[in-house]
Amino acid sequence: MIKTSPFAMTAVLAILTAVGPISTDMYLPAFGAMTHALGGAHGDAEMTLAAWFLGLSVGQVTHGAIADHYGRRGPLLGGTLLYTIASVGCAVAGSMWAFSLWRFVAAFGAAASLVIPRAVIRDVVGGDGDAARMLGRMVLVMSIVPMLAPTLGGVIAEDWQWRGIFWIAAAYGACCVAMVYWLLPDTLTTELHMRFRLEQAVTGYVLILHDRVFRLHALEGGCATFTLFAFLGGAPRVFVAGYGLSPVQFGGIFILNAAGYAVGTNINGRLVPRLGAPRVLSGAAVALAVACGGMFAAALLHVGGGILQVGGITLCMAILGFLLPGAALGSVLPNGARAATASALYGTVVFFIGSFSTMLVGWLGTRGPASMTGLMLLGALMALACDWRRR
Repeated sequence: MIKTSPFAMTAVLAILTAVGPISTDMYLPAFGAMTHALGGAHGDAEMTLAAWFLGLSVGQVTHGAIADHYGRRGPLLGGTLLYTIASVGCAVAGSMWAFSLWRFVAAFGAAASLVIPRAVIRDVVGGDGDAARMLGRMVLVMSIVPMLAPTLGGVIAEDWQWRGIFWIAAAYGACCVAMVYWLLPDTLTTELHMRFRLEQAVTGYVLILHDRVFRLHALEGGCATFTLFAFLGGAPRVFVAGYGLSPVQFGGIFILNAAGYAVGTNINGRLVPRLGAPRVLSGAAVALAVACGGMFAAALLHVGGGILQVGGITLCMAILGFLLPGAALGSVLPNGARAATASALYGTVVFFIGSFSTMLVGWLGTRGPASMTGLMLLGALMALACDWRRR
């Protein structure tokens, strides 16, 4: 294994974590073409996205327990390899049912790249400030991939057809396998490895779930993710079918969104050491509710059109750059040696709650922004309620 510098480790963790955003964002512009090619019905494309989120939810529980028992590196290798194989399955799928199944399997593997990097941060740094700063640097590195993913997906959908998106995802997964193998050491020392027993894993999850601090942080993060996933599920119908954007133009919206999220997370890393994580998190919860409320009101009153909605979503993404890392770190940092288990349970709660908004926006199925922004506001208000309980 090549000796890894702190910057290289941050970059590797960022690229691994980006497996989630790139696999979510890159195929959104191809919803219409994919549904037509596979003979899908109304709302089926959104259901494939829900299958992805549910796979992430289930996978994180499994990978978190394994990573606390067997270390970080091995589960990351296995997970990214499974993601790579399943992405090939998505590329050759012949029906929406087969595609959804492969998406679920790919998400199960990709869950390792979401849950374990947060535990690695807990392994190598200590304290809210240090963790927030490392997470901020990691997001700055990883923000490039999510910014380019929808635009790249739009180009592929127009020129190479939608299946090419998943061949590229498989290639990305193969690169992640190589990076974990050559560059990432196991940050959980051997003496901290715990013998794996199913009853111990279940007990660990139960103990963490009974912790009020963890529970309220996880619920707040889940409700904020409900807001995010409402946008992800509704955006293709609203902006492509409703406002008539091309897949490439649609990808440009995500460049603004990812930039806003990266800026928000970077500022969050600077504010947390000065103001404290609880105060920053509470301020973000209030700001998200106000921003989503403004978007919903504009949609109902037919004010501003697509420009205002794009600006509002970019603002929401910047606010989520404060809220989501704060909720995640508030859940993981107090749990010490069980950091991966706590991170996994946090991810499970977050993606399980968030997946419901994707299904709801698919069932509503309108081209106007009211249903999308209404669900975004619902998630923001639920996050605010959780924050009030947390104080």
